Amino acid sequence: MQSEFDQRYLAAPDVLFQRVGDEGVLLDLASERYFSLNEVGARFWELLAEDASLARALAVLVQEYEVSDQVLRADLDDLLAELTAAALVRELPGDGTGDGQV
Repeated sequence: MQSEFDQRYLAAPDVLFQRVGDEGVLLDLASERYFSLNEVGARFWELLAEDASLARALAVLVQEYEVSDQVLRADLDDLLAELTAAALVRELPGDGTGDGQV
C-alpha cells in the first residue's frame, strides 16, 4: 500500500518561484496571482522542484528544521492542499514517473 508521502508532485509550467529573503513568492502567470510561502514552504517548493518526492522533502525538512515528523506532515498536507487547489502543483499519477508536463 502506498502512503500519501510516497506521492510525487510537479509545479504547473506557468508558475514562477523567487526567493525573497527567507521566504518565497510564487507567480501564477495563468491567473496573474501571487502567492507567498514562509521559510519552510519556500524550502519545500525548492525540494519538490529538485525531486518531486514528498518522502524526500519530508526527510530533508525534518533534518533542516526543528520540527517533529508528525507536525511537519500535517503542515505539508495543508500546504499541498492549498497549492493543489490553486492549480500551482499537481500530483503525478501512479508510481510518480511522468513526462514532466502538468
